Amino acid sequence: MIVFDLVCAPLGHRFEGWFASSDDFAAQQDRGLVSCPQCDSTQVSKAPMAPAVARKGNQRSETPAVPAVMSGPVPQEIQQVIARLATMQAEALKVSTWVGADFAEQSREMHYGEREVETIHGQATLDDAKALLEEGIAVMPLPFPVAPPDELN
Repeated sequence: MIVFDLVCAPLGHRFEGWFASSDDFAAQQDRGLVSCPQCDSTQVSKAPMAPAVARKGNQRSETPAVPAVMSGPVPQEIQQVIARLATMQAEALKVSTWVGADFAEQSREMHYGEREVETIHGQATLDDAKALLEEGIAVMPLPFPVAPPDELN
C-alpha cells in the first residue's frame, strides 16, 4: 500500500490517495478514476512529497513508532472539520449494511457479480484491504472506529 499526496490542476486542492502501487495509481488515473474530492476534477497529479528514509536493517529503534497525536488546545477549524467528518460518516453508515468480518468476501462477491451491489461496511485486516485494492475493488478505511451493531447500547 502506498499513500500519495495529490493535487488537482484547476484549483490546487491537496488530498491523499491510497494505492496498491505506483502502477495502480497510473492505471486508475488513465481510466479517470482519480478525482479531487473537493471539486471532482480528474486533472490530478502527484504533489511533491518528502521521502521516507528507512533505517538500515541492523539499526533498531529504541521505542516502536506510534501514530502522531496532538496535545493542547485544538484550533476551532480542526474541531469543525472533525465534527463534519463524524457527521458525514454517521450519515453514510445509515445507508450502509454492517457485514462484520465478511467484508472482504462480500466485497469480492459484489465486484465479480456474484451478488447484488450495495454499500457495506465491516471489518478487514490490512492484508485483506491491500488484496481488495490490488484486485481493483474500491475500499477505504473509515475515519472513526465503528462498533458492531450487537455491541451498541
